[in-house]
Amino acid sequence: MLSQMGIHWRRVPKGFERIKNIEFGKGGDKILHMDMYKPVVLPPYPLPAVLYFPGGAWENCSKETGLPVLRPLLHAGYICFTVNYRVTRDALFPAQLEDCKCAVRYVRAHAGPLGVDSSRIGVCGVSAGGHLAAFLGVTAGEEDLEGNGGWPDQSSSVQAVCDWYGPTNLESMPFQRSGMDHDGADSPEGKLIGGVVSKKSEEAKQASPVNFVSGNEPPFFIVHGTRDMFVPAEQSRELFEILQKAGVPSELHIIDGAGHDRIPAYFRRKEGLAERMVAFFDVHLKGD
Repeated sequence: MLSQMGIHWRRVPKGFERIKNIEFGKGGDKILHMDMYKPVVLPPYPLPAVLYFPGGAWENCSKETGLPVLRPLLHAGYICFTVNYRVTRDALFPAQLEDCKCAVRYVRAHAGPLGVDSSRIGVCGVSAGGHLAAFLGVTAGEEDLEGNGGWPDQSSSVQAVCDWYGPTNLESMPFQRSGMDHDGADSPEGKLIGGVVSKKSEEAKQASPVNFVSGNEPPFFIVHGTRDMFVPAEQSRELFEILQKAGVPSELHIIDGAGHDRIPAYFRRKEGLAERMVAFFDVHLKGD
């Protein structure tokens, strides 16, 4: 039953199509690709867009995992994109963020032909992808983090952020209850910044979204499970508290008993969070 459900949620729904491997820029010498999901017949007006960034501890990145998360948004009237970015064997942070920003700039630069409303772009990600989605929300206008991937005349700002259990503070992670090492050079966080986290304080700070909150961020929707043994739920609580103190519209959903799921099927089935996510994006990307 579960495997059949997984297959169903990975199938492009009737009335929609997937355009694969759109080349959207370069990360160093690496060509970057995204997939686009859209109605077969576009309406005569532009639609809001949501870009999805996959998880994988920054060590793996597969845009093919995005459809189960985005499927409810497709049915709700969004054009969706799943984005590949450089992983840690390719480059250290901020390469991953630069690639995600390039993806947003590409969509904005080609909004007309894509059928997208360039003023209504949201982002969503799980785990490492949640970290990058959150980072896009807190670094609008940070020119040093834009990279050179392409479309420099466009803004990488976004209008809404959905962060599913993403790391937010690399310095505090090693001290929070978890089932894995978050400090060592071979940990996902260590590989992201190039060494032992506790010995690379400046790099850890620069790779932590909590350190960039200014009060000018778009609204945030944050989800985490209490039994997450890969990314402690305290990470989402930290980000939420800082956003709240800065006056940023934000909501936090802590799910009792939920673990770390690459695709948040548990949340979707048990808590109705797919509907809440859609409602969040509707308010902030469709509202006047």
